[in-house]
Amino acid sequence: MKLSNQSLFKKTINKIIAPWYSISLIDRWLLGQIIPPMVFAISAFTVISLSVGVMFDLIRKIVEYGLPLFLALKVLFFSLPSFLVLSFPMAVLLSTLLAYGKLSSNSELLALKSLGIKTSRIIAPAIALSIFMTGLTFYFNDNLVPKSNKLAEKTLRSGMGSSFSSEAEKYNIMFARYGSRIDASSKKPTKRNNLLTHIFYATWFKNNIMNGVTLLDYSREDIQQILKADSAKFDRKNSSWIFYEGSIVSIAPNGQTTNIKFKEYTYPFVEGPLELAKVPKDANEMTLKQALKAEKIYQKTGNLKEIRRIQVRIQEKFTLPFACIVFGLIGSSLGSKSNLRSSKSQGFGLSVILILIYYVMSFVFSSFGVKGLLAPVIAAWLPVLISLGGGIYFLRKSSSF
Repeated sequence: MKLSNQSLFKKTINKIIAPWYSISLIDRWLLGQIIPPMVFAISAFTVISLSVGVMFDLIRKIVEYGLPLFLALKVLFFSLPSFLVLSFPMAVLLSTLLAYGKLSSNSELLALKSLGIKTSRIIAPAIALSIFMTGLTFYFNDNLVPKSNKLAEKTLRSGMGSSFSSEAEKYNIMFARYGSRIDASSKKPTKRNNLLTHIFYATWFKNNIMNGVTLLDYSREDIQQILKADSAKFDRKNSSWIFYEGSIVSIAPNGQTTNIKFKEYTYPFVEGPLELAKVPKDANEMTLKQALKAEKIYQKTGNLKEIRRIQVRIQEKFTLPFACIVFGLIGSSLGSKSNLRSSKSQGFGLSVILILIYYVMSFVFSSFGVKGLLAPVIAAWLPVLISLGGGIYFLRKSSSF
């Protein structure tokens, strides 16, 4: 019985490690040089960013506001995925620089090249690992980060003694609706269907209630209405809004006005303002599916700046993970140059400079996309394409040595 258990254990271990040994020897050797510094880099970058971004603030809240230590540790844990997503691309760059720089300084890459192995083949394991890290980053960013950020916020609010509702509080909600207006003479919709018909504005929103509501109705050409109310909520059953404690001012073409006050008034209107109010403030709190849904909601409002902003953020859901491939190519190509030494301080310093250049460039082009100077797709992907071009240039330079 004991022997059978041992043999079963060996078979299980062999099944687990079999994929590793199916990889060619040179690839296993190169991956063995890259993975240890990558684990170190992920740990280092995560600890540094987590300390600056969350830890110091939590310590202040523990000391000044009496936040329980256990809840502070939970907030720290829930905040971890969002910082890991930032650490993965940077870790790919640093690990490839260090690994290939070390092999270059020890003349091991020179030995491989003397055997007729091209530089592109030597860096292939780094690119493969970068592709894996790209997929891992996308999974973290699209699945774990939005959920963990909400849990971190909920835990922090409960620890600070403030209430946390399922619906976030939001201010200055403005929803514009476009369509056709009712003709004054024929009482039928006009042929033009791109006219502004309604503007819905709420001062603030919480728990499915709009507060400080103003609705401008331009849907009829013969009369305009201004509806003001203290609060309003959407009735899904009847597809209408119920307004409370307000008044309706009607303005005729001749300037005559009528003012009707009400305690409760039902007005048929779309759910758009409620959908807009529920859109998270930050795209980092959205999954890709939620961001695409938010884009459709913003399309209804006609707010071009917000439309461009969400379109840029959607593209950044892809470009952020893709930075792993960019940094993997640049790091391995630079590290393969025979004149680059493997000093960790040099590698770290060079990594910081390259990361700073890439993210500053991404921020600038992202701003251009939001302002409308560039198309959102071009604004998000141009830094990636420029950096890929630089990586290919460094690869050709390293191949010439």
